[in-house]
Amino acid sequence: MFSREDYDDWKIRMQAHLAAMDDEMWTVITEGPLKIMKPNLAVAVTNGEPRYLEKPRHEYTNDDRKKSNLDNVARDILYKTLDKDKNIALNDMVKEYMKLSHSFEEAKAENIILKSSSIESSSDELEDVYNLNIELSKLTAENDLLRNESSELKAEVERLTKEMSSWTQSARAFHKLQEIQKSAHDRTG
Repeated sequence: MFSREDYDDWKIRMQAHLAAMDDEMWTVITEGPLKIMKPNLAVAVTNGEPRYLEKPRHEYTNDDRKKSNLDNVARDILYKTLDKDKNIALNDMVKEYMKLSHSFEEAKAENIILKSSSIESSSDELEDVYNLNIELSKLTAENDLLRNESSELKAEVERLTKEMSSWTQSARAFHKLQEIQKSAHDRTG
């Protein structure tokens, strides 16, 4: 495990290592998994720019699969720097965050499509929009809660790292004291 003092050095080395594997790897770490997109042909082109939607996995090309897998590769590399207990806790948290993020993005995309639609909305559609807004608010609140939990976990990791460092120093001092006592005992004994 690394200490706070070693973090900057570790981050620079990790960025270089990940960039050597793929230029977009650090982007995956800082911004989340890459979304493979395709033009949405069902929606009209706006200002000469097509609208995009997420491409289904069965339509992925080999390059799309490689980009989609960058998140897994990056997490694998980062998890190898964590001890087992932190890895399990962070993995569960990341899975939950990804699930909520995906649901949030789906609700957000659906909300945008409904807002941009020029068709008169019926009362059922308005109710759906209202329900989506409620769901979006819940997901946003849950997302904020997960971010707070993530911050708390990071603080706990930092505290435990300091404590482990203190224990290591104490153990070294104790071992040194034992060696001194043993050599003193050998001389007198």
